[in-house]
Amino acid sequence: MPAPSVKIPSRRIPSGHCNPLPPNPICPECACASVRYGVRRLKYGASQRYMCKKCGKIFTDRKLKHRSYPPKIVLNAISYYNLGHTLEQTRKEISRRFRHAVPPTTIHSWVKYYSKLCTFSRLREEAARMFSPEEMLLAQNFDHGQVYAFRLHKAKLELLSKELPGQKSSLLKAYLEKIPTKDFPHHIFRMGGEGMEKRASQMEMQTLDFIRIRKENRANVLAGLALRLAKTNKERHETIQKFMLANDSVTIAAEVPVYLTADDIEYFKGKGFTLNFENYRTPVTGHIDVLQIRNGLIHILDYKPEANKTNAASQLTIYALALASRTKLAVKDFKCAWFDEKNYYEFFPLHAVYGKQLI
Repeated sequence: MPAPSVKIPSRRIPSGHCNPLPPNPICPECACASVRYGVRRLKYGASQRYMCKKCGKIFTDRKLKHRSYPPKIVLNAISYYNLGHTLEQTRKEISRRFRHAVPPTTIHSWVKYYSKLCTFSRLREEAARMFSPEEMLLAQNFDHGQVYAFRLHKAKLELLSKELPGQKSSLLKAYLEKIPTKDFPHHIFRMGGEGMEKRASQMEMQTLDFIRIRKENRANVLAGLALRLAKTNKERHETIQKFMLANDSVTIAAEVPVYLTADDIEYFKGKGFTLNFENYRTPVTGHIDVLQIRNGLIHILDYKPEANKTNAASQLTIYALALASRTKLAVKDFKCAWFDEKNYYEFFPLHAVYGKQLI
């Protein structure tokens, strides 16, 4: 039976619009592309409707359950609760911020439903015994040429220490806890002067041939949820970082400052690493978007919009070398990945700069 003739409404983006509309979901009936088709008014807010270009089916984006409330209320409530607050405290905070009275039982149902994605829920009770909600997350802004919002989840850092054998956890912890103190060399992140750029994100370092694995990761889903809270493109990085810190069970820090000195580079070269930093000033500086402890390794993650069109291997390898130098850990203790809400590309930084057969 031929598909019905459907009049497709135009989808205009105002001239000069700096925040493009997100991609539309596919049709649940025939998996074809869709266009926006007005909104459905709900008790609290509205839900975007879509029309399939092929079969004409009209549907809403069903990715977020309990959509009678706006996503910002659902997701902020889950995050606030997972930071150690009680259901009643969460209710009061949501009422204060959004002027909506949400029953504690409803908030509890959201937390329970999303617990498979927001996995911190299984650590929350133990974390709450260790730290109050005000103490659980350390947050401090640093002027490093621009403002970087360093955050450290103290409870997860303690709870995940057993994931790293030997002295590895104490070495990592010592570095992270030093960052917000006067003993950390914050001045080197503000150094000016002539010469080529010294930020890792602006460098192109040649790497060896290595295996890059494209896979699905919980970070993709969490990023997709968090992006519903970002009002502009500029807010995407920080919104994703805050959401992952509050809600997953492995993210321990965000916007972690790291630096690589000339002495560090010479040390790695002396060990047989292939590095070409001759044309760049040192120290080379950078900020790790997301730092995780998972499966016995330290994971360095960088959020890249349209990750499938980006190769962040050079930048992430520099981050791994810098953090290994600062913590006195081995480069083999690190794994790197860049990601967005759809893609996740993972590799071992050691394989990018060290070609000898490992024993």
